[in-house]
Amino acid sequence: MAFFQKKPQIGSNRALYTLGLNKTVLIVGLGNMGKEYNGTRHNIGFEAVNRFVKDHDFPDWIEKKDLKCHLTSLQLAGTKVIVIKPATFMNLSGEAVQATAHFYKIQAEHIVAVHDDLDVTFGQIRMRLGGSAAGNNGIKSITQHIGEGYGRIRIGIGPKTPEQMDAADFVLAPFSKEEQVQLPNLTREASAILSEYTYGTALPHDTRSFLI
Repeated sequence: MAFFQKKPQIGSNRALYTLGLNKTVLIVGLGNMGKEYNGTRHNIGFEAVNRFVKDHDFPDWIEKKDLKCHLTSLQLAGTKVIVIKPATFMNLSGEAVQATAHFYKIQAEHIVAVHDDLDVTFGQIRMRLGGSAAGNNGIKSITQHIGEGYGRIRIGIGPKTPEQMDAADFVLAPFSKEEQVQLPNLTREASAILSEYTYGTALPHDTRSFLI
């Protein structure tokens, strides 16, 4: 069975896919290592996979210097799920993804990257296969190393406020106090989406909202 199963995608002629069963899949959370980056918008990919790993009782993270990442893995419903957090900093994330995919012999269509997206409103999560990097340097790096044929779970952190603020400064800043209150809801929703992918359940559409 293919890693993805086709499902119509809203607002695009591309297909939306879900993970299939009996496969090895790679989930990549994007962010920057280091205490100074904890709680910043750019690290929401790390936070999302941390929640997913916790929800499913994965083993502790292991630093894999040869693969340039922190890694954990678990068998879930017939699917071997490998989760990594690149230790290369965001802009070089593709190095860790390529190394891990090569070591475990995982094709791009069996990989899903979880990352922040400034073009998506805070409170929304979007899923898609392929597409542009939308200014995210981590996604640019992954595409350069393995091509475009991998899935993305795009967690909204926009819009940028104030508008005149540099985008790099905005994504590297902590979430606002109001947003921090909602972060547990956000990571719970992202974890649920990753669970649906892992267990092969089709997603109802390509946009989900976690805010009540």
